[in-house]
Formats: sequence, C-alpha cells, structure tokens
Amino acid sequence: MRHSITHAPSKARVEWIVLVADLVGTAVFAVEGAIAAMHAQLDLLGVMVIAFIVALGGGVTRDLLIGATPPKAVADWRYPALAFAMGGVAFVFHEQVLGWSGSTLIVLDAAGLALFAVAGAQKALNFGISPFVSMLMGTITGVGGGVLRDIVLARVPVVLQADLYASSAFVGAVVLIVGRRLGVPPVAAALLAGAACLLLRLLSVHFGWQLPKVLEA
Repeated sequence: MRHSITHAPSKARVEWIVLVADLVGTAVFAVEGAIAAMHAQLDLLGVMVIAFIVALGGGVTRDLLIGATPPKAVADWRYPALAFAMGGVAFVFHEQVLGWSGSTLIVLDAAGLALFAVAGAQKALNFGISPFVSMLMGTITGVGGGVLRDIVLARVPVVLQADLYASSAFVGAVVLIVGRRLGVPPVAAALLAGAACLLLRLLSVHFGWQLPKVLEA
C-alpha cells in the first residue's frame, strides 16, 4: 500500500508533464506549420491542413509505433482543436505573423522541438518501451510533423539538411531518459532535457554546426 501511495503522485506528475509538453508543442508547431503554408501561398484549407500535420504528425507516428492506439490526436479532442485553432489564428493575423523575424521563428521552432522531444521520449517510457527506442521515439515526435510537412510541400525535409535538427531532439531525449534512470525528479529531468535540446539547436544555428555530408566535386 505504501509503495502505491508513494508512486501515485510521481506517475500523475509524469503524465501531467507529457500532457503539458504535448499541448504546448502542438500549439507552437501548429503556428509554425501555418506560417510555412502561408509562405507557400496555400489557401485557408491548405493552411489548416499543414498546421494539423506539423502539430500532430510526429505524435501520431510515435503513438502508432509504440502501440498507443488510437493516437492521442484522435482520441483527445483537445489536440486537433488546438492545432486548428492556432492555425486559424495565424491565418487571421497573417500580417503580424508573417512579419516575425527569422530569429523569432528559429526560437519558436526550437522550443516546439524541445517540447515534443521530451513528451515523446517520456510517453514511450510510460508504455514500457526500452530506453534506446524511447530516445528514437522522442526524436520522431520532434521531427515527424516537419518531415510530413515538407513532403506535402514537395521539398527536401529540413530535418535531413538543417543544422543539427534531429540530433538536437535526440540529445534532449537522451538527457531525459538518462536523468530518469539516475533518479532525477520528473519535472527536473524534463526541464534539463528541454533546455539541452533548445540550447543545442540554437547554438547549431548560430555557429552553423552540421553533421558531415558528402559534397559532389
């Protein structure tokens, strides 16, 4: 009895962390998806579709892979409602949103990446997935929506060429899982992991850090 009482608050706290990170990340990536759609000169429907894809594509992919069915984006109305709402807000206020600086968009994207990497890795752990695969699930959650967006918009996925994009998500997931294995409290581990992902992504953009690539002569 004492064991269950002791761990109930911890489990509830972990689930709360996943929910908050997932919802905030959904809002952030929905706006980013809407911006990409407006830059591609899509109409309102196109903007809403891309906002939905970017916001929820990574999470849906993660849920299907770990057996969390139906995916949260389908089972919980808050996810699609939030994605469509943020996409609609971005469309209505397009003059202001499209006027945001490149630096603002980079920070916004990095924040969404960090939130989804943390939420994805933690949810995979919650479902009994092994630590290494949970790291991959955190990465997929962070980059999946962007990959689907770029495929729909017929361009090379940013994740395959950007400055340490997927790598930043993976590092964030690693920090979270290592922290949890070492007994770091859930909130502290999530904050450290999110900060690691965010910092690495921003530093890689600032200094132009990239993984090695083959350049044709």
